[in-house]
Amino acid sequence: MSPVLPSDSSPFSAPGFPIRRRRVPTYSESLFPIGPEHSPSIRDRELAPLVVLGSTPANCEADCPPPATGTGGTPRRTASERLRVAASAAPGAHAPLVGIARLAALSPTAESRRSSRERPEYFLLPVRSILNKCDSERVPFEWTINPYRGCEFGCKYCYARYTHEYMELDGSEFERKIFVKRDAAALLAGEIARKYSYFSSASGGLAPEHIAIGTATDPYQPAEKEYGVTRACLAELARHEGLSISLITKSNQIVRDIDVFQEIAGKSLLHLTLTVTTLRPRLARLLEPRAPRPDLRLAAVRQLRAAGLSVGVFASPLLPGITDREGELEALGAAAQEAGAQWFNAGVLFLMPSSSRTFLPFLREKFPRLAKQYEKWYAREAYAPEEYRKKIAERVTKIRRQYGLAGRPWEEMRRPVAQAQLALALGNEGGCRERKMSCAAG
Repeated sequence: MSPVLPSDSSPFSAPGFPIRRRRVPTYSESLFPIGPEHSPSIRDRELAPLVVLGSTPANCEADCPPPATGTGGTPRRTASERLRVAASAAPGAHAPLVGIARLAALSPTAESRRSSRERPEYFLLPVRSILNKCDSERVPFEWTINPYRGCEFGCKYCYARYTHEYMELDGSEFERKIFVKRDAAALLAGEIARKYSYFSSASGGLAPEHIAIGTATDPYQPAEKEYGVTRACLAELARHEGLSISLITKSNQIVRDIDVFQEIAGKSLLHLTLTVTTLRPRLARLLEPRAPRPDLRLAAVRQLRAAGLSVGVFASPLLPGITDREGELEALGAAAQEAGAQWFNAGVLFLMPSSSRTFLPFLREKFPRLAKQYEKWYAREAYAPEEYRKKIAERVTKIRRQYGLAGRPWEEMRRPVAQAQLALALGNEGGCRERKMSCAAG
């Protein structure tokens, strides 16, 4: 049995693969490197003693959106990590790898059925947590599930490239080294029971905490066809009642799991979102080299809605001078409505240093007339100027009004979920749920 997938008796199972060892390089911190610079292999560096924790702090941080102000830089280490590094590092030597970087260094290679020379390397990551806490004030959810680390779609603008830096890898390897989280469904089963609260503080104890799937990787990238981690996690979530869940993807592969989504939606609150940045297929291929075509994503929206599921479209990120031309965003809103989408939104490009190292050289090559403007806008901040973002927000609001589309379904996420069978599912704890005042802390 594969260490990644559920048991063979599960209706959501898929084949497993043998493993082998591999090497992982460290990363360069240059903002705009002329060429790749490689430090000694991680396997050549000292590993700090393995500390068994309930979850890996660096892993938790990497799954959440980055800080709201400034561009950040090298990912933050938690205080406990800094202490472990300081205590074990010899003067003048490389700091021993700790946390998620250490786990990545120990990850064996997972074999793939794919024979293409263009395919990425796959590794089995022995994580200790799959349900990760997110304390960012920028988002309306408390928990994240990211079945993979890295994403083969290779979107030039992808903000999540910084997550590879937590593993001491360069952000440019985000689409070339994909880490498959082992034992994900088994971990999730225990973590729902231990961590999750059906009475979130954000809702005043009236609604469940929200779980967002796909915040730092696409859950339906090509790896999912082989390793099935996303489906395994969904199958586990389908066993519970009264949850609040959302999932976002660029892939039409999402329709494969309509049966599981319907089961979840019958017991919990569920929202699905397809990201469509442009309707122009050639531009989409340039920006998102290995993601499914825009028309396939919109077709997926149509299928999901026909199955009775709650679905929307995000036109994010919007790229100034590239996907914001007059009429283009409006056409995308119209296409979303035609496909049956219930909500529509767009956010302007958010550009961290790890993303800049990939995106800005691409911009200079393919859109040289825009390079200076981007460098000016994003030199010190990860955001475009507020005035531009305000104009886009007004434009999106107008599009929603024109086509009768809602905004982000945040309010729905805070709506109380029916829990008719919750007492049976949770035993004694379920009885406590009925006394909301005494159990508000979850």
